Amino acid sequence: MTNHSPNLIGQQFVTDGGLETDLIFNRGIDLPEFAAFVLMEDEDGRAALRDYYHQYIDIAVAAGVPILLETPTWRASPEWGAKLGFDQAALDRINRESVEFLADLATERAHELTGWEVGGMIGPRGDGYQPGVETDPDECAALHRHQLAAFHAAGATRASVLTMTETAEALGIARAAADVGIPVVIGFTVETDGRLPDGTTLGEAIAIVDADTPPEYYVINCAHPTHISEALDGGDWNQRIGGLRVNASKLSHAELDECEVLDDGHPMELALGVAGLRESFPNAAVIGGCCGTDARHVAAAWGVTAARTVESQIAS
Repeated sequence: MTNHSPNLIGQQFVTDGGLETDLIFNRGIDLPEFAAFVLMEDEDGRAALRDYYHQYIDIAVAAGVPILLETPTWRASPEWGAKLGFDQAALDRINRESVEFLADLATERAHELTGWEVGGMIGPRGDGYQPGVETDPDECAALHRHQLAAFHAAGATRASVLTMTETAEALGIARAAADVGIPVVIGFTVETDGRLPDGTTLGEAIAIVDADTPPEYYVINCAHPTHISEALDGGDWNQRIGGLRVNASKLSHAELDECEVLDDGHPMELALGVAGLRESFPNAAVIGGCCGTDARHVAAAWGVTAARTVESQIAS
């Protein structure tokens, strides 16, 4: 068992929005299996990613807050990679190169930034909107260890796993990260009732993982602020929430799955919802977005204007 460090939770960082939905719906880029990491394989793809991440560096500069750049590797794990024709060696390379790619972007603009870090991004082995088949934590640890090791080798300061629907996989990732030696952040998603898709409350899920291998902190992602508010029960677990990556839409996961157009909500309304959540989660200092959000939403959450958006580039 490891003890979570007090060093990462509560540190302010701007982070990015809904990478995959922005690329697909706002930029017209095809992402097979919702996998953005494939864009690392050619210069056109890297150019699209560069433009995407520069928007959030702009926001961090305007807000005077450090940026946490997280890799486009939510799908760069063995089972998803295999569906796209990537073996383990190719995935290891892409995971390392993604960290180096973002470090280069930040270094180029370090003179403008108050600070920066690069984190490695992990996704669930399953869909992310539905609880997966019953899993064994140690099996999940073995599945995700390669990706965590690649991030660590490339110099990532932390790894984040987003859209966990149940606790077993989260436990496995926490154990694997402890073995590898990289700080890890666990992101749970909730349904409209504030519970994980498998019915577990956030308080219960955090207690289960913290009792085994505590991560640095937890993120709540892929849910609208109104859904997250349903989870509030006055429990001490709210002190363990270190980040928020909210959805733009108030629709349920099942409804979003059926959507053929993007529901990007209302950026200012979303920002007010995030502000309310930050009062309930005093250590939630890493603020970004998830499905349906783009630079407009994240900028609004930080009280600045997004200077560089897809719409502004088209207009110019």
